[in-house]
Amino acid sequence: MKRVALCLVVVLAMIQLMVKPSEAVNCVQVDLSLKQCVPYITGKATEPASACCDGIKQLKVQVVTTTDKRQACNCVKQAASLMPNVKGDAVSALPGKCGTPLSFPISKDFDCNTIP
Repeated sequence: MKRVALCLVVVLAMIQLMVKPSEAVNCVQVDLSLKQCVPYITGKATEPASACCDGIKQLKVQVVTTTDKRQACNCVKQAASLMPNVKGDAVSALPGKCGTPLSFPISKDFDCNTIP
């Protein structure tokens, strides 16, 4: 009887973990979400395109856990370091410009490991 109860507890715990798996954020997803933002963050456009803001909104939905936030933050930093003429203030202004507050900072200079 004890063995059956223990098995049941283990199975229930496993089901609970499977209900809402956290999909790890990867840089390809982040890059796709921000692709339309490149003209704005490099200073070639004065405002972010609507497709850029759609990408920001999509990114907000993908980034949930602390691990997600840190990973997305690092992806943004990595992408920004590979692009010439990225304006740090434009990058960090993106969420506000799009009216979509994010749960993690978009900045090329932020220490992503400090995100709670």
